[in-house]
Formats: sequence, structure tokens, C-alpha cells
Amino acid sequence: MTPTCEVSWFSALCDDDYEFLGVPDARLQSSWEHCRDIVLQAETGGYDNILLPSGYALGIDTTAFAAGIAPMLKRLALLMAVRVGESWPPQLARQIATIDQMLGGRLNINIISSDLPGETLASGPRYARTVEAMRILKTLLNGEPLDHDGEFWKLKLDPPRIRTVSGKAPLLYFGGLSPDARDAAAKACDVYLMWPDTKENVAAIIADMQERAARHGRTLRFGYRAHVIVRETEDEARSYAERLLSKLDAASGAAIRAKSLDAQSAGVAAQTALRENAAADGYVEENLWTGIGRARSGCGAAIVGDPDQVLAKLDSYRAMGIEAFVLSGYPHAAEADLFARHVLPRIEHARLAR
Repeated sequence: MTPTCEVSWFSALCDDDYEFLGVPDARLQSSWEHCRDIVLQAETGGYDNILLPSGYALGIDTTAFAAGIAPMLKRLALLMAVRVGESWPPQLARQIATIDQMLGGRLNINIISSDLPGETLASGPRYARTVEAMRILKTLLNGEPLDHDGEFWKLKLDPPRIRTVSGKAPLLYFGGLSPDARDAAAKACDVYLMWPDTKENVAAIIADMQERAARHGRTLRFGYRAHVIVRETEDEARSYAERLLSKLDAASGAAIRAKSLDAQSAGVAAQTALRENAAADGYVEENLWTGIGRARSGCGAAIVGDPDQVLAKLDSYRAMGIEAFVLSGYPHAAEADLFARHVLPRIEHARLAR
């Protein structure tokens, strides 16, 4: 039997919602109202969790949005992205505990190894700082006194009075493909998130990360972040994929990719290689289409097909050890509804337990 998995959707807080990729649409621009509606669609659709992304230069503030939406939700969990370079960990711990209380214990955190806006750290130090931040957060949110003598923070503190509902730190999701990123994940995160890749590469990444975590006496859980296009027939799904790119020109796509804060990362390079190795129609393997990456940096491929094909693709990842999916589609609210009606009821799913 395929194990239970967590199925999350995505709310476009970073100006990443389109009817036609690369064509800005004022109705789909990030705003409180638009992003709220995507989250409420995910709650109605039965998803377990929803990623709230974060970008300094794009969209709206993630922590403020999470606090605003929390009282509106009855069962959906939030996966709140936080940018380490912009945060002081003790204050962030209090914010996390407060929002977790507002959600009744349904907050998870996506750690982003970011720079402080206007500054640039080399990869090694930046990820070392991220490991420190994750360890500080876990200590404080587990209700333990902190005595931390690190390179970036030297802190001796009691835990904040405000605690999470469980009294424990929330799950920390984290991704990155460079050696420094992989080591950081192995040392401190709970759920290692991957972007789309071939089945062979996914299996190789999982095996590598299991080995790295074992060196530190740890185990990891694995997540997979992908776009999805599901329609009643495969032809309809493929036609919709082509429609998404029908108004994109190469120069506009390159400009969109270049402005992303992670445009030079190892993960983005891997998505570029995936796209370059695809067939002329953009498919790199069965039902995995790389055309999305022509108009965005980061996660650049979609699972495309009829409900049976999309389900089979997800099941193949689950059989490899993936326990959490973070899915999205364009436009996000409409595609959340389609996936919720055609595929989600056929998956045994639930929020990941802490």
C-alpha cells in the first residue's frame, strides 16, 4: 500500500500568478484579497497545507499575511516561508509561536537561506548562518533555554513565554541542491524539498540526502514541489500547457528568470538543464513538462495529463519516498479547484505529523 502523504497548494504572494505565462495581469497580481482567495480555495478544496512564499523584491509580506489569514482557516495548515537573512531568530520564534496559536497548531515553516537585502554572503557562510538559525528556532520553540555561541549569533536566552500549541517546534521545510545547501538540510531541517526532475535524479538526490543526514545521526522526510495541469483527457491537458506559453516571447521569459533572487542557484541551474534536455515538445519524461521554466525561475516543470496519469506520476514519487507535495498551477485558484476535484479525492493524504 502506498503510504499517506501531505498534499499542499501554493498561494502566489510573490507576483507569480498568470493566465498566460509572462503576461502580467492586474487581476492576478499579489494582493491581500487575491492571495486570500487562493488560500480559501485550498481550504475548501480539502488540501492539507499551503505554501506562502516570500521574496524581498516581489509581492507582499509573508509573515503579516499568515497572521491575517490564520483566523479565517478552520483546518488548513500554513507553510510560511521565512527568509533567514531578514530575521532575528528569537523574534522570529515569537512570531512563529504566536501564529501557530492563531492557527490552533497548524503552522509549518519553509526556511529560505536568504541574504540580508543589499548584502551578499558567499554560499558557505550563508548556509552556515541558516543552520544556526534553524537550531536556534528549534531550541526556543521546543521550550528549551538557549546557550548558542555561533559565528553569526551569540545568544543566551530563556525560551519565549509564548509557545506553539504542541509545545514543540514546527516542521522546518528546506530545499537547495548545492553541496552547502545539502549539508545544511542534512544537519538541521525536517523535510527536504525538491524541485521537479527525472525519476532517476530524484532517486539519486534522496539517496544522497539520506546518506548525508545519517552522518549527523539524523533522518529526513522528503517533499516535492511541482506545478500540475490536470484535465479530463491528456490531449486537453497538453493543449492547456501550450496555451499557457502562447503569448510568451523568449526575451520576456529570460527577463523574468533573471530578476529572481535565486537566478544563479544550483537548483535553478538544474531546472535549466532539465529544460535543455527535454524533447522538442518540452517533455523530459512521461507527463513531466518543462515549459513552465521558460517563464519563471525556480520550480520549472509541471506534471501534465489526465487524472489517472497525474495520480500515477504522484504515486511513483510516493513509492520513492516522497511524503509531501507542494503543487501549483496557473491561474492558482482555478487549478487548485481542478486538482481538488479530479485527483485529490483519490489520494490518501493528511498533514505531516510533527
